[in-house]
Amino acid sequence: MGNRPEELRALLESVAAQDGEPVAVVVVGNGAPLPELPALPGGLRTVELPENLGIPGGRNAGVEAFGSGGRDVDAVLFLDDDGCLPRSDTAELCRRAFTADAELGIVSFRIADPQTGLTQRRHVPRLRAADPMRSSRVTTFLGGACAVRTAVLRQVGGLPEDFFYAHEETDLAWRALDAGWAIDYRADLVLHHPTTLPSRHAVYHRMVARNRVWLARRLLPVPLIPVYLGVWVLLTLARRPSKAALRAWLGGFREGWSTPCGPRRPLRWRTVWRMTRLGRPPVI
Repeated sequence: MGNRPEELRALLESVAAQDGEPVAVVVVGNGAPLPELPALPGGLRTVELPENLGIPGGRNAGVEAFGSGGRDVDAVLFLDDDGCLPRSDTAELCRRAFTADAELGIVSFRIADPQTGLTQRRHVPRLRAADPMRSSRVTTFLGGACAVRTAVLRQVGGLPEDFFYAHEETDLAWRALDAGWAIDYRADLVLHHPTTLPSRHAVYHRMVARNRVWLARRLLPVPLIPVYLGVWVLLTLARRPSKAALRAWLGGFREGWSTPCGPRRPLRWRTVWRMTRLGRPPVI
């Protein structure tokens, strides 16, 4: 977005410091001009979008800078511009993970606060999130701190651009799982990122609700749609949002039903069972 030039430079320096083969970098200005950027050992490409396409649109544009569907690279790291890689072996560990496991399609990093070292519970992409230091197979991932095999993107498509913000990673994760790919949460792959609340974004409550409805309409078998959305209505009410937040959430929920959600490709029941065995059935 063009408002974190110092943080962006620190992130690029941490990428340049990675062990092994230099990492090729694309920086996307999502509706904003890019600042002057340093030269990097693996090369630096830039994309300046004329308007803000949202998180999924910006990330898809970055992938396309590596050729259609990222064909010129084997995997892509998605890193938010206010993050930083504290270790120099992160890229090499990703390479080893993908090489060792042909079914592995996506790797989700552990996000830790640079001051405290703590990982927020919401940044552990599983229900049993009490121990963020435990790595495991999971059913979704963290979009701003991850690595995705480009073969996944070519097979199932990129992130859903109409989502703009919220749940775009889950949409891609479910499609990848349905295509037979695996997703790992790796506690040893760390991105430093300051502790924040997602509700700091003005559109948070509306888009979270709208996109959750879209996600269900796009990908869930019909019997699971009311279960999934009913669970999230109850959880939202249990969190006692403010009146303004609840109004925005209900508006987004209605919008999710009244607007096009994109193509419908429901998960196979064997994928639902696989997700259930991994500890997170697609109803929560």
